[in-house]
Amino acid sequence: MSETQGEGPAISGRAVESMTGRLLVATPALKDPNFDRTVVLLVAHEANGALGVVLNRATEVAVADVLGEWSGLARHPAVLFEGGPVQPESAICLARMRHPMRRLKGFQPISGAVGTVDLSADPERMRDSIGGIRVFAGYSGWGSGQLEQEIEDGSWFVLDALPGDAFVDRPDDLWPMVLRRQGGMMAAVAHFPPDVALN
Repeated sequence: MSETQGEGPAISGRAVESMTGRLLVATPALKDPNFDRTVVLLVAHEANGALGVVLNRATEVAVADVLGEWSGLARHPAVLFEGGPVQPESAICLARMRHPMRRLKGFQPISGAVGTVDLSADPERMRDSIGGIRVFAGYSGWGSGQLEQEIEDGSWFVLDALPGDAFVDRPDDLWPMVLRRQGGMMAAVAHFPPDVALN
């Protein structure tokens, strides 16, 4: 994790080196139950803080029950996800573009083909351009310097995201899957028992 410690926003007017589009993968040392074994995609990271969504906490609420007109674009499982503990009544929608080089009104890129989509837009107008969406209730947020401190304290691994990470069919498997693909000692962390803190 030492290579990530210098990647946070710089202080006193220097340029911000953003971690937007990267994954935060909870380490076994992270004790907060809101983030136990979570994988968070950073949607925004600036000098004044960071915002992300938890990718691996599916609910049982169908997208069709809340945003019926968007349900045809929702990837399996087509349910709402718990994006985090902040403003659970709000919604953030991630989308994967079929042709990421094209511009699409209502789509804000995060990294490559993945970005956020404006849920007030007409989903029919976007159907040909978007390969799938995932809707998150609430989000995860950090104030200025807070995330960098948590990384330094060993709470998070900062890892590269693959375009499909936000849209996997089996979100419960995402935490070990992301760790295993790192290889070496990081892959070994994927086999830690859930109650390792009690041992």
